[in-house]
Parts: sequence; C-alpha cells; structure tokens
Amino acid sequence: MSNFSRWQAGTAAFLALGITTGTLAPLVSTAPAFAQASGFSDVSSNYWAEDFISELSERQIIAGFPDGTFRPDAPVTRAQFAAMLRKANESFDQPSVRGNTNFVDVRSNYWAASAIQTAYTTGFMAGYPGNVFRPEQNIPREQVLVALANGLDYSSSTATSTVLNIYNDASRISNFARDPIAAATQNQLVVNYPNLSTLNPTRNATRAEVAAFLYQALVKEGEAVAINSPYVVNQTPVVTGPVTIPSGTSIPVQYEREKILITNEETVPLTLTVDANITTADGRVLIPAGSEVIGELRPAQGGAQFVAQTLVMGSQQMPINATSQVITTTETVRKGINVGNLVKNAALGTAAAAAIAAVTGDRAIATEELLIGGGAGVVLNLITTFLGRNSVDLISIEPDTDLDLRLGSNLVITPR
Repeated sequence: MSNFSRWQAGTAAFLALGITTGTLAPLVSTAPAFAQASGFSDVSSNYWAEDFISELSERQIIAGFPDGTFRPDAPVTRAQFAAMLRKANESFDQPSVRGNTNFVDVRSNYWAASAIQTAYTTGFMAGYPGNVFRPEQNIPREQVLVALANGLDYSSSTATSTVLNIYNDASRISNFARDPIAAATQNQLVVNYPNLSTLNPTRNATRAEVAAFLYQALVKEGEAVAINSPYVVNQTPVVTGPVTIPSGTSIPVQYEREKILITNEETVPLTLTVDANITTADGRVLIPAGSEVIGELRPAQGGAQFVAQTLVMGSQQMPINATSQVITTTETVRKGINVGNLVKNAALGTAAAAAIAAVTGDRAIATEELLIGGGAGVVLNLITTFLGRNSVDLISIEPDTDLDLRLGSNLVITPR
C-alpha cells in the first residue's frame, strides 16, 4: 500500500495521528482539515491515497490527465519519476553532488532528458551498467524508496536487519536496496496499503504510491504537514476502544483451490480465508490472517460476484458488507475435452458439474470432484437440464486474483 517533519515531537505526533478517545483517527475515513479535494474523477474521497494525491496536485508536483483522471493504480516509468523528483526538489532544494552524464538511451531531445539529468546530478537516481538509464521501464517500489533515501541522504540508526524485520516479505528486498529502505522506514517514508507489514518491494510502484512516498519525504524535510493516514509505517499511536475500518478498504483473500467453475445462473455458498493480517497503524491486529469470510457467489452483470455475509475470527462472528469484483471470464466445455485437465485443482458449482457431465458424458464428475453448492445427488438431477448440448460456457474464477474483497461500508472492530 513516511517522513515526519522536524517539529517538536509532541506537536508532530498530534498533527500526524489526531487521536480521539475510543477511536484510531487514521482509520476513520474523514479527511483532515488541511487536505483539499483531489478533483480527479477516479480518486474518491475515501480512496486510501486521496490526501497525498490532493496535496501534491495542489503543489503541482504531480498532475492528472486531460480527461480529468489521475489513474492512481497505473505504473510509473523511471522517466516519469525523474520528472516528479525535479518538481519535488524545488522544495527539497538538494544541491548537485556529481557532474552530468550522457545516458546512451536518453536522447538530448527526449521529453524528460533534463529531469533525468537533474535526478542523476542531485544523487536521487542512477543508471545501469553500460551507462543506460532505461527511461521507459516501470519503476519498482524499492527503487522509489532507494532514490528518496539516497537523494535526501537518510540513514538508519538501527541495524538494517532489525528495521526490516517489520516486513513479512523483507527477504524479497534486493541487496542494493536493503540499507536505503531501512533508512526510508526509520525516517517514515514508507506507506504500505492495505497492510503495513507487506512492502511489496519489487512490485511496480503505482502513481498513488509514488505520491504517498514523495509527500512523506516533504513531511520529513519540514515542507509539509503530516497526513492522518493509517498506512504510514512506524506510526505508533495509543489505541483504546473499537477501530473503524473505512468503506473501500481492500481485504486480500485466498481459497483452497486454484480455480472455481460455475454457470452464470447459479448461486453457490463459498468460504474464503483472509490472506494477510489487517492491522492498525501501531501493528495491532484487527482482522487476523486465516479468518474466514462466509458468503455466496452470485450472478451479476453477465458474470459472477462474491458477496460476503459473515466474518469469522476465531469464536467471534460479525456481519460484513464486502464484495469482490464482477468476474466475467469464461471457459468453454466441449465434447471430447479432457475433463481431468479441466477440473484439475478446481472447485465446481453443482450446476457447472452437471453441465460438464452432460456435455462430456463423464458422470463420474458428480462424485469425484470437489463440489460447492450441493452434493452428487443434486448434480445428477441437474444433468438433464444440459443434455443434448455440444458445449457450455462456464464462469472461470481464479480466487487469488479475482476474489479480493472491498468493504461496502465501515467495519468496526476492537483491536486484539
């Protein structure tokens, strides 16, 4: 999914965290008073990075597109990031620390040539062996953090391994990035959404994430007021009472099978498992990994959608309003198809199982494969519905990518 200004600790903590009795303010969807509306049609008021995007847009460090969008989830190229850095350096005011260089893949008339040269001479960015810059390459999250930590000359006062232990995927951080990311973490440049403990170092940075990192650097340099966000790593508020997880928050989930096949007309019960801890800014677990989300796959807009009904955390159960995206991907089943390959590590809705059995003539599927929504008897009764067909289209769902949930309303939970 963060640098604090050099103000006195008490003032900084108050502005950064905005604690009120019984509530962890960063998880409340209300924006702080100083944040401006983003004005972008695809950045809603409860989007996790809306405040960061809004503030940087006001400062003209980032901009949207002619159609009024910001495209927050789009990747950022190295050239685009260099251009953002040049605008941000008007506030950072970092001097040149080395001379110019001529990257072999950056023409003198390239649109970002000047910005790339500035990013290089000020120490924020460097090239690759062979004096290449790769301007059109998407920039990973770890490279963004390394650039900011190096360019602003940050270091960590604690052993790198100790600092990085807070990330559950620290082993994926590239060797060159470990020390700078430890420095970025300790100086509070890191913003992780939706889970504080997951860095995703090698994943391409999105426009929203780069905005968050840049803004946190401005905060650290005393050029901006800290934003009240629950996704800034290393915030340590004192929390009492229940916490509100705002509408729009993403919850990653997983399922025991690699694929689910259903017809576009059937409704089947399904239980998913939360894939990672959902935590407060101080690391207290709100929804532990392994919690169950009970709900149904239902027909929706020409496809299927998972609708959550109950969240189960150990002995605790509560209603939950959350849905997946609508899945419209289909897979065609025809006579003569290799049924074994089709259903390998797949869960079948009862109607889907009946359709496969009727089209292929393989009645064993009614009893041998994992079914959701009913038993073998139901499948056998449904087979007549599909007899005579030479093919049938089924909705094909990949749970690990298709079924991540988004809250449709606030969820109030007491931290553990």
